[in-house]
Amino acid sequence: MRRPLTSGRRNARQIVAVTWIAAALVVSACAETKLPAQLPGWLDLGQEKPPPQAEPAPPPKPKFVRKPEKPFRDPAEPREVKRLPKPDWEPEPVLPTAPELALEQPSSVELTPPVEEDGPIRVALLLPLSGREESLGRALLDAALIALFEIGDPRLTILPRDTGGTPEGARAAAEAVLQEGVQLILGPVFSAAVAAAAEPARERGVNVIAFSTDRLVAGNGVYLLGFMPDQQVDRVVEYAAKSGIWQFAALAPQTAYGEAVVGAMEQSVFRNGGQFAQVERYYPDATEYFEPVQRLADYERRHNLLLIQREALEATDDPTATIELQKLEGRDAAGPLDYQAVMLADGGARLRAIAPLLPFYDIDPAEIRFLGTGLWDEPTLGREPALVGGWFASPPPETAAAFSKRFESIHGYAPPRIASLAYDAAALASVLMQGEAGPDFSANALTQPSGFAGADGIFRFQNDGVAERGLAVIEVHPQGLRVIDQAPQAFTSGSPEDSS
Repeated sequence: MRRPLTSGRRNARQIVAVTWIAAALVVSACAETKLPAQLPGWLDLGQEKPPPQAEPAPPPKPKFVRKPEKPFRDPAEPREVKRLPKPDWEPEPVLPTAPELALEQPSSVELTPPVEEDGPIRVALLLPLSGREESLGRALLDAALIALFEIGDPRLTILPRDTGGTPEGARAAAEAVLQEGVQLILGPVFSAAVAAAAEPARERGVNVIAFSTDRLVAGNGVYLLGFMPDQQVDRVVEYAAKSGIWQFAALAPQTAYGEAVVGAMEQSVFRNGGQFAQVERYYPDATEYFEPVQRLADYERRHNLLLIQREALEATDDPTATIELQKLEGRDAAGPLDYQAVMLADGGARLRAIAPLLPFYDIDPAEIRFLGTGLWDEPTLGREPALVGGWFASPPPETAAAFSKRFESIHGYAPPRIASLAYDAAALASVLMQGEAGPDFSANALTQPSGFAGADGIFRFQNDGVAERGLAVIEVHPQGLRVIDQAPQAFTSGSPEDSS
């Protein structure tokens, strides 16, 4: 086995202090641009790491197409409703990268071979270091490396292993590292791989801290750091309810993620005393979204109502009729909608294609509040006029920006949004080694009530294995994103609760 990697000179060593507050992890948001010269922990790569690959270019934005003369179907025409089968895999979205910061930073940091033997405590890091998701896996590895430099423990050895991006590869990697005596497994990323790796880990009594968002694989020794859409939905719905909104609708893709958002929406609206009036779905690979938006807008009925109103006003000589006709100019539908806010459970190119259709079919953003999830965490979203004023819940953007700044200054490229999960996982492993009784990766240590503070704000593992996070409510502005309700700085309840 090859020696692990560490940095070069000890005389330039800088170690970021880790302060325990009620057994909580405080991950530094330092603005230092240079890594310490000596690696406190060890990184046993097993193979040379190739340079990071460039992020793929985003797909082109769909062209805006005016609606046809007859934008809706004949109600008498029979139509077949196709339902997508529920996928047996979890589409984990790659969220947008943080904005570039106008600061002069070094492009990269060279790591030199170690001069000492590796530490006795071994923790595995299972990632897709080859295959379709190789670039994502390499970025997660680079993020974990930063944590190892900043708050690593000299007794800790991180063993990155390739899953190949498959469940079979994840299981094989887990079995191999368990033979090497690892006491904790970090990763994998996707739910099927997590489930596969968890089986041999449970047999050995080794806990797993994975990066998935699929609740079905959590529990029984598996802890998920992923950003849970149901928590984001609940946070923004609760804020909307306190702002006087009680009627909700949703427009979602027919994917596992979309269904998770819709299910969370139904529960959250009910808990907050509201009404879930309508939900419309669309195929994620659709080339146009006219029909689901028309259904959401109740367009056929409201368009006909507008024609009736215009005809009635034009037939009267009442002077007020002219004023009322002027109010209807530029509109293509009339009458109120059954909701005050609509959840748009998507991001990226699909969200940008759907957004202009909403006001086009008279779902007026001045009257209807648009809501989103963490997929909206994109500073340029305000370039879509229909989305300006929309709300979504996400980890505090300032902490995410600070991590992105450090990552890019060290590795020379912008990280994917979920790279912070690997940083927090490696940092957490380091901190859990520092107890008075020595390393403790047990369930009691992972689910401590006070939780931890990481690169995305505070979090703690609930008893069901899912990470509860402190989220902010963010509003979309033309110039960027603005926090309108701050994320909590500490958990108020005494202990993590099981999720229902």
